[in-house]
Amino acid sequence: MTTTLISGGTVVSATGRVEADVLVDGERIVAVLQPGSELMGTDVAASADRVIDATGKYVIPGGIDAHTHMQLPFGGTEASDTFESGTIAAAHGGTTSIIDFAVQTYGQRIEDGLAAWHEKAGGNCAIDYGFHQIVGDVNEASLEAMKRLPDEGITSFKMFMAYPGVFYSDDAQILKAMQVSRDTGLLTMMHAENGPAIDVLAAQLVDAGKTDPYYHGIARAWEMEEEATHRAIMLAKLTGAPLYVVHVSAKQAVEQLAWARDKGQNVYGETCPQYLYLSLEDQLGAKSDEWGAFEGAKWVCSTPLRSRAEGHQDSMWQALRTNDLQMVSTDHCPFCMKDQKELGLGDFRKIPNGIGSIEHRMDLMYQGVVTGEITLERWVELTSTTPARMFGLYGRKGVIQPGADADIVVYDPNGHTSIGLDKTHHMNMDYSAWEGYEIDGKVDTVMSRGRVVVENDTFTGAAGHGQYLKRGLSQYLI
Repeated sequence: MTTTLISGGTVVSATGRVEADVLVDGERIVAVLQPGSELMGTDVAASADRVIDATGKYVIPGGIDAHTHMQLPFGGTEASDTFESGTIAAAHGGTTSIIDFAVQTYGQRIEDGLAAWHEKAGGNCAIDYGFHQIVGDVNEASLEAMKRLPDEGITSFKMFMAYPGVFYSDDAQILKAMQVSRDTGLLTMMHAENGPAIDVLAAQLVDAGKTDPYYHGIARAWEMEEEATHRAIMLAKLTGAPLYVVHVSAKQAVEQLAWARDKGQNVYGETCPQYLYLSLEDQLGAKSDEWGAFEGAKWVCSTPLRSRAEGHQDSMWQALRTNDLQMVSTDHCPFCMKDQKELGLGDFRKIPNGIGSIEHRMDLMYQGVVTGEITLERWVELTSTTPARMFGLYGRKGVIQPGADADIVVYDPNGHTSIGLDKTHHMNMDYSAWEGYEIDGKVDTVMSRGRVVVENDTFTGAAGHGQYLKRGLSQYLI
């Protein structure tokens, strides 16, 4: 097997940093060599097949994006990234594992939905991948099938309080599914928005002639997110199920999560880069010669962007510092403007919901280190270590230690990354939601299970290298 020594860098973990070399043999890390360790006096570099010089750079565990949607059928079209293009883009950005969502649609068996996602992803991923299961039709057969998901390495499932007629589950269905969660240890993931009420508000806005993309965020008011988050928490409390709320964007929803956690409940939440950096005001002001006010469709996602004047973005950063939110994922669900987002011209309700960010999450979160929003260690914790623990991968992923997979990123704090469609863009999209963002840092080298897949801004891996991750139960529950 090939041996690689990463030398001279600063190894950063969720709990600290240390000057150390990292020795990789084949697909695994075999040693972390600190000054004074037994092997430091030997000429490890001379015996290694390859030496990567990390002097002046950070050596971190590869990023884990635990919320992605490759090739997701939605809104009359399909997410534009395939598992191949999306995972190559992820690798460029320092993400070495994803957890995507297998979908059970209404009237479909869970087993068939899962098989379809294995067919899409198998042999096509450039990095390792796992699945959550979307349960879109709660019935007796589905509830029985959920009990068998851990045998498939799937230990989390997602439900929707939004999108009536598509994925929506009512409270009775959620209650039944959460009872399975309690009995099996499966983690319940929840899209927490009051979908039926949102649909009424959206219809009223369109009837009043308010059809621009900006009104997407007005219809999906923060009250709808706060209410649904509270309702999900209470159903989880009643059943004893662990709960993980996805893509939290409203500060009031964070307050609900913090309230439940302070009472000792197993309740967790993630946010996404768009809710840290972007705002409803940005969307309102977005106009171009080509698209006019429809330019704002580039940033239509659900939950929606929130008002900066109301302080939601600052609250998200604070929640990450205080661990009222535990993770940052992307909810990567890209659509092009041409032929996809433009389906909503004249009616914001028809705009496919989603933003592409998988390539930029690690960089955008590192910029938070630069600006003092989070520490270097917290950066690693939010983007790698906690996702591994939350979703049953820790020890194999999310850490640099002997025995772990050699998923390693060498990150250069003295480098610079300019984000834009004609710059660092590998996602299958015709625009960048992050056009013009400048990052005071740069992904230098990316290793996936011991194989260098990105170096010198070039992808050196291959589709099919990524392996399916059979996950264990959450390692984060109290």
